[in-house]
Amino acid sequence: MRSIGEMARDSGLSVSALRFYDRAGVLVPAWVDPVSGYRWYGPEQCEEARLLTRLRRAGMPLPDIRLVLAGWSGADTDLVRKLLQAHLRRLERGLSDARSEFSAVRALLEGREKPMTSLRTAVVRLTVPAAELAAALDAVRFAAGTDPELPMLGGVLFDIEGGALRVVATDRYRMAVAQARATGHDGAREQVIVPVPLADAMRALLSGEDGGGPVRLSVDGDRVTLEAGDRQAAGQCLDHDFPDYRRLVRLPAGRRAVVDVPAFREALETGPVRRSETPGPDGVPCDLSVLRPEADGTVTVCADGEEGDADPNYVAVNREFLLHALAAGARDRLVLEFGAPTAPLAVRRADTEDTFSLLMPVRLEN
Repeated sequence: MRSIGEMARDSGLSVSALRFYDRAGVLVPAWVDPVSGYRWYGPEQCEEARLLTRLRRAGMPLPDIRLVLAGWSGADTDLVRKLLQAHLRRLERGLSDARSEFSAVRALLEGREKPMTSLRTAVVRLTVPAAELAAALDAVRFAAGTDPELPMLGGVLFDIEGGALRVVATDRYRMAVAQARATGHDGAREQVIVPVPLADAMRALLSGEDGGGPVRLSVDGDRVTLEAGDRQAAGQCLDHDFPDYRRLVRLPAGRRAVVDVPAFREALETGPVRRSETPGPDGVPCDLSVLRPEADGTVTVCADGEEGDADPNYVAVNREFLLHALAAGARDRLVLEFGAPTAPLAVRRADTEDTFSLLMPVRLEN
């Protein structure tokens, strides 16, 4: 017999997932201690748990999984094969329907695309304090995308409007926004996507600026140039449209907690994690930190299985991404803003609303 902890270790399911599947009647322990309520599993149930994990990853609904496990334990291979084939047909129909819908969306998109003759012709020239632009690039660089299928995310957006230059980066799983003052441009709003290598070259150029004096940024057609003294970094903009980030940063009101960054970082690095069953940006599962805002304004890093016991307002995020956001915040104290388990976690500086990061939550597999 295996204890629930041993079963979790050997099967790859978390303790909380085993409890959930017990309550759902999918994987019921072989014996439950009537006094302590502690669950014990038989030797054959480890194989069933591993099978359950694979079926859930394939998207099979729990009622069908229950039947598959019943047939598996009873050696009813015909039933198992029929259930697998039926689910595979559902997936294939769903994929066919999705392809049809995507084809319709592509047709609509092609009708809205700008003609090839409408190339960028605007000329923009402005000055920006070197220190502020360097800080802004530092605040967003970690969130830039690397997916070759989404080239518009493989750069940093320079959004020029009025007396401000906003820089934005996102890889869909996280987004970072920062702002620097700008002078010299009072025309219409202009946006360009600076490729990541060029953005890095600009940041290196700014590192040599003592005292944070002004630098000159210019956009001429599809070419962007940053000049500092007699040195410059220049290159081509990305010929893509960046997502409308302003729509993505409208978050529902939620709880705010001010965290001491060094202490919170230590709690994340040494605290409990959950293993995500959903692949991250690099295609492999990641470690999750499950956070719960407390009524006293503190944040608890929840232990495995603890997250839903006392307060449903918790959020699970990629721990590595959260550590990156804390470093990019460049402050000893930062504000964490919780909306709901399905809303992004906002990491903000207390002294400004213009620089912040958003981390998409990760759904916990129960």
